[in-house]
Amino acid sequence: MFEYSLAHWTAFTTAAVLLNLSPGPDMAFILGQTARHGKRGGFAAMFGVWSGATVHVAMAALGLSAVLMTSALAFSVVKWIGAAYLVWLGIQALLARPAESGEATREVAQCRRRDIFRQGIMISLLNPKVAIFFLAFLPQFVVPGAGPVSLQLALHGMLIIAVAAIIEPPLVMAGARIAKTLRGSSRLGVWCERGLGALFVALGVKLAMSSRVA
Repeated sequence: MFEYSLAHWTAFTTAAVLLNLSPGPDMAFILGQTARHGKRGGFAAMFGVWSGATVHVAMAALGLSAVLMTSALAFSVVKWIGAAYLVWLGIQALLARPAESGEATREVAQCRRRDIFRQGIMISLLNPKVAIFFLAFLPQFVVPGAGPVSLQLALHGMLIIAVAAIIEPPLVMAGARIAKTLRGSSRLGVWCERGLGALFVALGVKLAMSSRVA
């Protein structure tokens, strides 16, 4: 079971690395929270996104993601909820006030981590393009005779998340260092917050305008 050739793993690993490096709402959210709340906020966002991706992998393995591909209504409902959620996060960032230094800010940041984690889950879950991507991407690496199809789908899906566990933490650490260096400028912090908000609004609009085959 699960016997694959070297060419298979080479192709899959290359695709998984490129997938995890490609920009999108998940990566924008992780790096955005890193800039706003440091590495702890970034890791909370990252674990939330991974949790949502795990649900997408399970859905693909069980065939549930096919509903989003075949049902225009289901796709539209999830798409519009996801787009509204991204726009809402963007508006929050646009209207946010500059953070104050001190112990109170640290206490607020600790309380926010759970919220950031939940937001990461929701951003991943409410993007129907992710579900359809997994449904279209993972079957390409199913090998007849290597094991049950559902288990092969689950294996490769979890390996994509494993590749993310190698790529994304260094990005969070690097982003946290850069953010810490720039945090001394309150004006720059405000513009970074506004830029992040505008990015989320733009991603929400882009998701709202997307189609199942885009």
